[in-house]
Amino acid sequence: MQEWYQSRALYEAISKLIGNRDFKTAVQIAETIPDKGIKAKAFSKIAIEMAKMGEDYREVLKKTLDAIFEMENEDSITKALMSLAFEFLNLDMIDETLRIASMIKDVSNRSKIQAEVAISLAKKGKIPEALKLINDILDDDVKTWATSRLAAEINQKRED
Repeated sequence: MQEWYQSRALYEAISKLIGNRDFKTAVQIAETIPDKGIKAKAFSKIAIEMAKMGEDYREVLKKTLDAIFEMENEDSITKALMSLAFEFLNLDMIDETLRIASMIKDVSNRSKIQAEVAISLAKKGKIPEALKLINDILDDDVKTWATSRLAAEINQKRED
């Protein structure tokens, strides 16, 4: 329990450093976090904030992924990867989102990320790319849902 409290305190310090754009110190502190889950979350937060600000985040993303895969629980790994992928999708970084999604072993969860990327592409009018991505989805239920959303998006575009 002591480890968790220490990790949370370090995570809070990292949040303040990120606010001051002191990414180098934030990374140094993140490396000392004993709790694997909080460590992964800290690196993830640093990488996302660096990406938002146009900084080179790739080294920190590698540390993030290493920290995620150090966690023992497969569900925790999947949740962390999904969260990270959605953060990059929110930044409109499609290639990074799909790269992270490809690391998710659970087909259903990987498919959900692919579907959200496809819908995002469709909203931008990139229908052929969206359709290709939907066709690559392995989970049939998610593929059906994404196809339905794509059709709705196309109909909405035609009405506009």
